Amino acid sequence: MTADVLVVGASVGGLTTVEALRARGFRGTVQVVGAERHLPYDRPPLSKKVLSGAWGEEQVRLRGQQELEALNAEFLLGRRAVRLDVEAHTVALDDGRTLGYGQLVLATGLMPRTLPGAESLRGVRVLRTLEDCSELRAELLTARNVVVIGAGVLGCEIAATARQMGLHVSLIDPSPVPMLRQTGADVGRLLSMLHAEQGVRMFMSSGITDLTDDKGRVTAVAVDGGGTIPADVVVVTIGCTPATDWLIGSGLNLSNGIVCDERGCAGADVHAVGDVARWANPVTGDGIRLENRTNAVQQARFVAAAITGAHDSYQPFPYFWTDQYDIRMQVYGSLPADADFQLIEGTAESRRFVMLAEKDGQPVGVIGWNSAKAVVAAKNAYLS
Repeated sequence: MTADVLVVGASVGGLTTVEALRARGFRGTVQVVGAERHLPYDRPPLSKKVLSGAWGEEQVRLRGQQELEALNAEFLLGRRAVRLDVEAHTVALDDGRTLGYGQLVLATGLMPRTLPGAESLRGVRVLRTLEDCSELRAELLTARNVVVIGAGVLGCEIAATARQMGLHVSLIDPSPVPMLRQTGADVGRLLSMLHAEQGVRMFMSSGITDLTDDKGRVTAVAVDGGGTIPADVVVVTIGCTPATDWLIGSGLNLSNGIVCDERGCAGADVHAVGDVARWANPVTGDGIRLENRTNAVQQARFVAAAITGAHDSYQPFPYFWTDQYDIRMQVYGSLPADADFQLIEGTAESRRFVMLAEKDGQPVGVIGWNSAKAVVAAKNAYLS
């Protein structure tokens, strides 16, 4: 069978593409390939609601079975794409099948980085999929000491969740403050204080030198300077890489993701959306790859429009949010480490505020803590 549209990737970007196609009246045949066996689900709650046990699998499903059936698309779940032939317009799957396509949408997302040599140790975990989350939660329910390696957004969320579960938590990162790359130094210091107040042991400006094990089960983490931290579970959150290995040799331009033009086109009849896609900014021409749910949805809608005949361009805009303890942080734009910050509403002490980030005298980002309406207003005032 040759589908009019073949979507590889069944998370939010892939699913939104299908929904947007149907919403625009597209009546052609659609197939969706998903590497996981689960119905399409939302990833952001995994490190919070699902890991804590507050939500089950059904609560993170993006759509129910009947809603998916109403899309009149064939979902091939639990199947992995292994090769793309651009000239033949085919995608080979890991079960030996070959699927043809008229238009191809790539929404394969990311793969978590692991610690070299530690993959076989029991108790060392990553968190990307629902299966990862289920396995990590099972480990946490019998653990006492948890070490999180990497203090980015995911690492901070996991540390907060584990601490709220009553576990002894240590957070390690070579940066001087958590989430330095995402929020800059000033906000990072506030985050460091927040976690320390909640009882997390902070090992900032620290690296790991070794993992100690007993019969293949991790027992401790050695850090710079000779210290050792006991660990029943180690969670590795040192970033992700675009899931593009299967596209090597396809002829697509692969450079920190799938390189696209300003319309999301990566090649003849090939489009890419979401975390894996590096789109050209229609204004500057620079490539930008954003790892957030909002961008995946917007890109998917735009690509669906392009497939159905629209000729607009889309300019990706950085945005993310994170929930840690009683804080919801929202960030629009970018917050470089060397940016100048000014408080424009609220106070840091109250944990309800909005800050503006400027670089070279120009606004580049806004951040809000527990200030959803105010941060959107600031974004519209300074970044639009």
